[in-house]
Amino acid sequence: MTGRLVRAPKKGSVIVIEFSDGLHEYVTTPVKRVLRVVGQEIFFIETANSRYKLEVSGREQSLEGASSG
Repeated sequence: MTGRLVRAPKKGSVIVIEFSDGLHEYVTTPVKRVLRVVGQEIFFIETANSRYKLEVSGREQSLEGASSG
């Protein structure tokens, strides 16, 4: 799935991804943990009931605000 991440993932918040068609978005349950691969734009995110791998291929702003939980 490809889309635009609305804000950096962080513990306690939901992840919202907007799709390019402008009609759809994906919202997760609250984030429990965010892990980042050092030196890469790859994040592993655990929510209340799922796990995700997020690969950033381009960005409007930095995801440096992502916290490790």
